[in-house]
Amino acid sequence: MNKISILTRGFVKENPVLVSVLGICPMLATSTSVSSALGMGIATTFVLICSNASIALLHNVIPDSVRIPCYIVFIAGFVTIAKMIIEAYAYPLYLALGIFLPLITVNCIIFARAEIFAKKNSVPDSVLDAIGMGAGFTLAMLAIASIREIIGNGSWLGMKLPIISSFNVPILVMAPGGFAVFGIVMAAMNKFTKTKSGRRKNFDCSGCPSVAFCGKLNAAPAESAAPAAVPKAEVSAEKEGSK
Repeated sequence: MNKISILTRGFVKENPVLVSVLGICPMLATSTSVSSALGMGIATTFVLICSNASIALLHNVIPDSVRIPCYIVFIAGFVTIAKMIIEAYAYPLYLALGIFLPLITVNCIIFARAEIFAKKNSVPDSVLDAIGMGAGFTLAMLAIASIREIIGNGSWLGMKLPIISSFNVPILVMAPGGFAVFGIVMAAMNKFTKTKSGRRKNFDCSGCPSVAFCGKLNAAPAESAAPAAVPKAEVSAEKEGSK
């Protein structure tokens, strides 16, 4: 896989929110405004880059039996750094993100990229993968947040929009509106990125972006194993014994 492919596949092809459906909880909670969505996207991208680089650098010396606790230590450390920086230099954003800022520690996107990509590839490739996935996460959040803030609040990035502000739909900045906008954006992306081959008919593990993580692709189904043939000598011996 070339460098450009590693960098760009997180934008659309393997977008962590709209394709892999990861990180939905912080996305729905912080996409009520463009400013909070942008802040969450940048913070998540920072943690992704640092954790991917660290895990790619040290994966050969981390015992496989304790790799998950080690990942948590790395990620939690970088989340603490991001939290302290945002609290010091962007306190309104810190208040807007609230509990979801420290909860980046358990974001499924970061754990998935660490397990699927970073532990198997070099540091430069892992950094490129983190940048692409972080950018894809941020772009998806910005698209959803823009719709919710413009239609739901009549503003964009905190600036009131003429006319629209008088006909806003407040439910879009609430939880039901978040789910509705997320579903519409996902459906639109699925519609416009569909290949010429038509609708997908095969839904086995080979088409899943996380197949390398769960390892089901190489697992043969138990019922597919053919029964072993019984030698003729054993059959004849059983018949004679029964007589």
